[in-house]
Amino acid sequence: MPARPGFLPAIILASILLNLSNPLFVCAQNENKPNASAATPEHKTAPEKNASPAKTPSAAEELQQAITSAGNDRAALVGNLEAYLLKYPDSPQRPQIYRALVEASLQLRDTARAAGYAERVVALTPEDMSITLVAIQLLQRSGDEAGLHRAVNYAGRVLSFVDRTGLDDKSPKMSPDEWRKAKARDRSSILQLRGELYLKLKETAAAQKDFESSYEELPTAGAAEKLGEVAEIKKDLNAAIEQYARAFVLADSANPGVTRREIRQKIGNVWQLAHGSDDGLGEYLLRTYDQVSQATSAGKIRKNQGAREVSDFTLRKAPDGAPYPLAVKKGEVLVVSFWATWCGPCRALEPQFERVAAHFKDNDKISFLEADCDEDESQVAQYLEEVKPQIPVVFADGLDHLLAVNSLPTVVVIDRSGKIAYRAEGFGEETFERDLTAAANHALEEQATTLPHGTSAP
Repeated sequence: MPARPGFLPAIILASILLNLSNPLFVCAQNENKPNASAATPEHKTAPEKNASPAKTPSAAEELQQAITSAGNDRAALVGNLEAYLLKYPDSPQRPQIYRALVEASLQLRDTARAAGYAERVVALTPEDMSITLVAIQLLQRSGDEAGLHRAVNYAGRVLSFVDRTGLDDKSPKMSPDEWRKAKARDRSSILQLRGELYLKLKETAAAQKDFESSYEELPTAGAAEKLGEVAEIKKDLNAAIEQYARAFVLADSANPGVTRREIRQKIGNVWQLAHGSDDGLGEYLLRTYDQVSQATSAGKIRKNQGAREVSDFTLRKAPDGAPYPLAVKKGEVLVVSFWATWCGPCRALEPQFERVAAHFKDNDKISFLEADCDEDESQVAQYLEEVKPQIPVVFADGLDHLLAVNSLPTVVVIDRSGKIAYRAEGFGEETFERDLTAAANHALEEQATTLPHGTSAP
């Protein structure tokens, strides 16, 4: 897979320096050291009058001298390497030299020179997608119209490379699902990058098509923002509002090039033009959030889709994802607290729930679980490290949908027959511990009795 656009791959001078150990680059490092075959001081011989001329350095030795004499002076390095290339235009080390020139030029803020040498690397090693992406981004920053057209062609080349890759090309450490997601990210990123090139070329229709394809491949704030800009160019205010709202919803740490502050300004400006004030914008953004969340989650494979009873579920332990089948709990009373990392009341309820669980710790007929309902599970490990719960924690994995959990926190007691015996929603009831303890005891005593729901806390 190529590197993701938006990230400039590191091209470092060490790519040449590391090669200096190659015999082709070895110079006369020991030329000032005594020669083992020379005569000893006691038997000095006079220099011959007709001594042979100094040995002409090889091309490899000249290259090393060009590098070492520049020291840390990048401008001198550029000059030395370019002079070397004038003398040895067909040097087999050209790809490494060009890469070093790209790096040095970037450090000198000479983007045009860096782009030129990056393109030379692409010409010599067209299969190198990382340097191709570097060339694209450098041309995007500094290229003229002809350079932008070349960058468009390069982007098409990278896209074709991604499309050609198959499961056989994936790393053994990557699962098929992870590979498919990575491929979708790559396609989305490259399509957006090419769309931005088209936009700079004022080819709006082509840009819009790529942005739409990018968003369809993987909904991102970047693609949505660009679609909003295209809509503004076309003076379609309603479409611009829709796209900027999507970008506002999707903007997060995973989209480093997009900030909610900037998008807020863009959507606020367009909303003002369309409606004359900010009235209704907040409600519109909340509605967009619900729509985008539903659309993005619809594409995900829901776990335990065929499960109809609690005992049919196989949950995952948090945060490592190890299987946690509820079939082994069949016939027991199960008490589940549904929570999320972003839920403040859930955190407040935690110690109360644990005290109730501790009351039943010696009873093997009842189990307590904490089920995380986060859409983004990446924060769970850090949360658990901080809170350190004493009760097994699992991911809800659809159990919340089966039990109609619509607000958090929600605590449910499931009796031995798998039916809901008690439900408490929210946090704030002073009698929570007493009521939950009583409900758990009653469920243990009853074989298949469903109790009325507990009163929801305000």
